[in-house]
Amino acid sequence: MRRSLLTAAAVVAVAVVAACGSPTAPEAPPAAPASSAPPAASAPAPAPGVPALTGNPTDLTAETQAQAGTGQPPSKLVTQDIVVGSGPAATPADTVDVQYTGTLYSNGTVFDSSWSRGEPATFPLNGVVPGFAQGIEGMQVGGRRVLVIPPALGYGNRSSGPIPGGSTLVFVVDLVGINT
Repeated sequence: MRRSLLTAAAVVAVAVVAACGSPTAPEAPPAAPASSAPPAASAPAPAPGVPALTGNPTDLTAETQAQAGTGQPPSKLVTQDIVVGSGPAATPADTVDVQYTGTLYSNGTVFDSSWSRGEPATFPLNGVVPGFAQGIEGMQVGGRRVLVIPPALGYGNRSSGPIPGGSTLVFVVDLVGINT
């Protein structure tokens, strides 16, 4: 009986040691401390009809452009806010200061860019193609928005400089300021 009690005690001792871990077993690394830094802003997934963007689309200090679209281009104006501004909103009667890059939906070719000129462009919204004006309306200063403009709201079937007739246009626009 004494032998069975010793055997039982030994089994319990082995189980306790095993449950506590072996002194020669490697310890798990300590958990990483929680970060107090805010997470990096990420761009929303492209909305239907909006091509993917290059670079870091939420970095308003750097140019971003649309890649070639996939599938049939949209037949109506499509807009998507990448960064929502916090300033006043643009109205159709405003003159705006914008940084922008315009590309062709069909192949992603850049046809115009204020970034390449080194400064924002200024123009009245009532003096641009309808899709651009409609796409900027309601946008807040400090924001970045993608506009996908069908030919009917752009240049239609006529060519305009490097833009072939019948082109769907894609603009990545930063609203820098409003001049009322």
